[in-house]
Amino acid sequence: MAAEIRIAAMTLAHAEQVLAIYQAGIEEGDATFETEAPTWDRFDAAKMSGHRFVALDETGAVVGWVAAGAVSDRCAYAGVVEHSVYVHPATRGRGIARTLLDTLITSTEAAGIWTIQSGIFPENTVSLTVHRRAGFRVIGTRERIGRHHGVWRNVILVERRSPRIG
Repeated sequence: MAAEIRIAAMTLAHAEQVLAIYQAGIEEGDATFETEAPTWDRFDAAKMSGHRFVALDETGAVVGWVAAGAVSDRCAYAGVVEHSVYVHPATRGRGIARTLLDTLITSTEAAGIWTIQSGIFPENTVSLTVHRRAGFRVIGTRERIGRHHGVWRNVILVERRSPRIG
């Protein structure tokens, strides 16, 4: 990763840029089933405050983000989160997503979270590669799990189990 990138906790001050990067990923078509970025209030309510981070360039602009939310309120799943990671299209290929994932892994393990999971479209090969390199494994393919712009899409379920917890 380029030396001028730093990681910080995501705050309200980053909201506009975070949601713009999210919208850019949505518009590319292979990042999420969402069709538009949520409001900040919805985003904020769905993401765990201790497990969301931004990557900032030398000017302080947000160039990527990662955030996790609980998968369930059932106590058996207290140590399982689902995450998303997005990088601004102009700054991809610089190791930002991997650095953000590593930061998320550190924060979740410190909090006793044993599993981080995500669903990734099979066409998003870059994301699958970054996740594999960060220690995630493919659990399986959820076939025709949802419709995206009128087309059934598959999702590859990936997870990272902490070797330190369990």
